[in-house]
Amino acid sequence: MNKLLPLLSLLALPCLPARAQSFTPNLPAVQTTAFRADTFSIVRHGAIPGGLTSNTAAIQQAIDACSKAGGGVVLVPRGQWLTGPIELRSNVNLHVVEGALVQFSSKMADYRLIKTNWEGLAAVRNQAQIYGKNLQNVAITGRGVLDGNGAAWHMVQKGRTPEGEWKKLVGSGGVLNEKQDRWYPTAQSLKGTTIKEAGVLTPEKQSIEDFADIKDYLRPDMLVLDNCQRLLLEGVTFQNSPAWTLHPMMSQDVVVRGVTVLNPPYSPNTDALDLESCKNGLVEGCTFNVGDDAICIKSGRNEQGRARNLPTENFLIRNCKVYRAHGGFVIGSEMSGGARNIYVQNLTFMGTDIGLRFKTTRGRGGLVENIFIDGVSMMDIPGEAILFDMYYMIKDPTPQVAGSKERPVSPAKPVDEGTPQFRGISIRNVTCSGARTAILVRGLPEMAIRNISIENAVLQSEKGLVCIEADDIRLKNVTLRPTSTNPVMEVHNSRNITLDNITYPPAATVLLRVSGAEKAQNVKLVNTNTALAKQAVELGQDVKKKAVTVSKR
Repeated sequence: MNKLLPLLSLLALPCLPARAQSFTPNLPAVQTTAFRADTFSIVRHGAIPGGLTSNTAAIQQAIDACSKAGGGVVLVPRGQWLTGPIELRSNVNLHVVEGALVQFSSKMADYRLIKTNWEGLAAVRNQAQIYGKNLQNVAITGRGVLDGNGAAWHMVQKGRTPEGEWKKLVGSGGVLNEKQDRWYPTAQSLKGTTIKEAGVLTPEKQSIEDFADIKDYLRPDMLVLDNCQRLLLEGVTFQNSPAWTLHPMMSQDVVVRGVTVLNPPYSPNTDALDLESCKNGLVEGCTFNVGDDAICIKSGRNEQGRARNLPTENFLIRNCKVYRAHGGFVIGSEMSGGARNIYVQNLTFMGTDIGLRFKTTRGRGGLVENIFIDGVSMMDIPGEAILFDMYYMIKDPTPQVAGSKERPVSPAKPVDEGTPQFRGISIRNVTCSGARTAILVRGLPEMAIRNISIENAVLQSEKGLVCIEADDIRLKNVTLRPTSTNPVMEVHNSRNITLDNITYPPAATVLLRVSGAEKAQNVKLVNTNTALAKQAVELGQDVKKKAVTVSKR
């Protein structure tokens, strides 16, 4: 009988100001896993510890026997266990005890190509090291370690590798690219880099055989659970993944609790957790240190994602720590099916490239809304503490010209199904000690980023606020401590901007610069001591004075 985890009772957060929506989660209950007590040890099915003997058949036989008997626990006891890829089954809890190390094969021939999904598109990839499709009531639990042997698959960059290690790597085999600055484990791995959208299914390439010549490039994820219901990942350490680490996809009732993900700092595409088109779930008490994004919300890419039309929705994410990663908490960039009703609480980022990261681009489409974030502490962020960016992987069309108060004009494009939208996002109780930019909001000329609230924040950075192509942005009780104060806050081509009770460094050169004469409208600076700045407001060319209202304390 299924147990229920009522998210409504998990926490009760205080309400936002009357204008904003409450932070109290209004989410459906998550149906959780329940298993029979019957135990199936992999040893009884012939598994041999020691790390020398492949136990793929023995582990798979234990999983299959457990499921066939009505379900229960597949026990991986203490010891080192070598295996190839395995498939989970319904009603099975794969329990990896403390002291158990499951190491996946480094032999690429042990993995087979399958039709699956990669970065939001239908694709051919090597089957995940742990794979499940169309399952119900499935779990991986315990205090043991699962190691993906990812180094066997990864490209390595010379510039990020100590000289001695680089020489040793090159001497071990593999191939170098033309510039001799990147090492690949095989010629197939290198060949894959020369093909645009390698692995993606197209009208010209529809069969698995069409991708055989770049098989080694199509790295497997560590865990994929596709179209499954009632999932539990708890307590286990997943490390050294060849690609994405934990990837529930188009699944429902997902619980990830107390999991650790460890991947090398420069390992490519090694996201920690990718929740793609998933519905109803809880992520709590996890620790991530990876080579790409950490906690990722996705829902398909471009036309395929919009046709799928399955947003990631109804999730509570709380009490997690992220060390190195590209982004700490991330939505996008493959979010074409949308994301909504996501509550985030008590996250800590220590050294992530970007803290809170919302990314998309033209062509994605999709609507991201009703995102509530309360309690994020950050330190040592090389990029932005808070980022909303609709120009992901594209050169900024409106760069600030040195010595100029203006930005170049970026023409709008027609709004269509490929135009993405960010709106209805509330962030509060955030601190950051050290970032390049405290807050960067960069919308499209044809689609402003809308209805963003940031309240109760203390952000130390090089730059303060940069707000471009936005509408209805509200900062309240925000302390900005940028080292560059010319200006502390920049608002360009934006309207309905409220800056309420802003604290900033004394003797700042310019507190607020407003530019973009065509769109600058209803910018309010209220409850702020403007006398501390050498110049309170600086207007760009042709910006009307009435576009900005200053209400002194």
